[in-house]
Amino acid sequence: MRENLHRFFRAARGVGVHVSPAESIDAMRAVAQVGISDRAVLRDALLLTLAKSQDEKLALGDCFDLFFSQPEPRQDQPEAGNDDAPQDPDQPPSSGAPSDAGDDQPPEGLGPLAQMLLSQDRNTIAAAIAGASGAASLSDIRYSTQRGIFSSRILDAMGLQRLRDDLDELTTTNPALAERLRAALDALREAVRDTVSQGLALYAREEAENLRNEILRNAPLARIERRQVAEMRALIRQIARRLRERYSKPRKRQRRGHLDVRRTLRRNAAWGGVPFLTAWKRKHRDRPKIIALCDVSGSVAQVSDFFLLLIHSLHEVVDDVRSFAFSSHLIEVSEILESKSPEEAMSEIMSKVGFGSSDYGSSLVDFEKGFMSTLTPQTTVIVLGDARSNNLDPRADILRRISDRSKRLVWLNPEGRLAWGFGDSEMPRYATFCSVVRQCATAHQLERAVSDIVATYQ
Repeated sequence: MRENLHRFFRAARGVGVHVSPAESIDAMRAVAQVGISDRAVLRDALLLTLAKSQDEKLALGDCFDLFFSQPEPRQDQPEAGNDDAPQDPDQPPSSGAPSDAGDDQPPEGLGPLAQMLLSQDRNTIAAAIAGASGAASLSDIRYSTQRGIFSSRILDAMGLQRLRDDLDELTTTNPALAERLRAALDALREAVRDTVSQGLALYAREEAENLRNEILRNAPLARIERRQVAEMRALIRQIARRLRERYSKPRKRQRRGHLDVRRTLRRNAAWGGVPFLTAWKRKHRDRPKIIALCDVSGSVAQVSDFFLLLIHSLHEVVDDVRSFAFSSHLIEVSEILESKSPEEAMSEIMSKVGFGSSDYGSSLVDFEKGFMSTLTPQTTVIVLGDARSNNLDPRADILRRISDRSKRLVWLNPEGRLAWGFGDSEMPRYATFCSVVRQCATAHQLERAVSDIVATYQ
């Protein structure tokens, strides 16, 4: 049962239920207390110890029902003769019942699998399939193309080769019994295929989720289909949570840096220079500050949605984050993003300033008039946009002043580099005043860019 529980924990993680080592230990202790004889009590015990929300409870319940759908082996196995007669109704009682001393009586020399199939005890067969599934490492199945491989492994572990030898022998000595054994073998293959399909449903979900996320991570944000928007938002939230966990953990101890020899010698003058007390050169870290300017015009509105969601999910990492959105003019959206849900915030921002024709020059003028005083030598300014200003004055001189007043100016462009400088793109002119210029067309590129920015403050 311990191995079954470990496989169940693995299946639970595949349906999105986080099971930590401590929680798995608690669950195993609970199972040890309630036992495994009552399936309903076992289900309640696992749900109480592992599920942390209503959604996880529902997912875990479905996972339990699927995982434990196979019957458990009984301790008292019935006699083979009790089940044989009802299972072969087409043959007359005088010749089909194994209790008679006819030709269909299984010979003594048959292998264990042949004896088990002819006994037609479904509990014993199910227990044998479960044991062979463990021996074949069915929990390692990941793709539908592996069904045939794992089916063969399970059958081999059950003794298929010996069964084939028994069939060859019975074909010449007892054809009727050989036909019954072939029919039982066909039923066994079907049961094994069902078991493998069940294992695929249980254990391949996590791999399928990872594969789907990997595809989304590298898909162009600007070309995400409508049906994938919710999935992409969930992926962006996962990225934000991962970055928070990576960078917002309190430091165990500030790094001491290099030994300060002069201060160490002065401190230990009373002990003849023996360094009982040490002094270290500490590196001063400025208070970080981020200002994000997001283009939410029609051409990049969807990319900006994801970008704003990620930036404001990182408020636990950087103490001071202010965000602005613009198309033809610029407004501050920090309070909207912090006080409302992401969906409500995006809707309100777009209704106020989104989907318009982009005018970078006018928006930079708005920022210079209202917010230029917020820039300090500790400020990192991040601009997300395609730098397309519809052939209007780009006001690169304002961007130069923003760069001069701030610590860094980072530009994240959702367009490919081949498009920079063509048409109404002002990217080459703006790039002159930027510390970092990156293509940021996918969630993966967005994660790396923001991670690199935040890492400089750690």
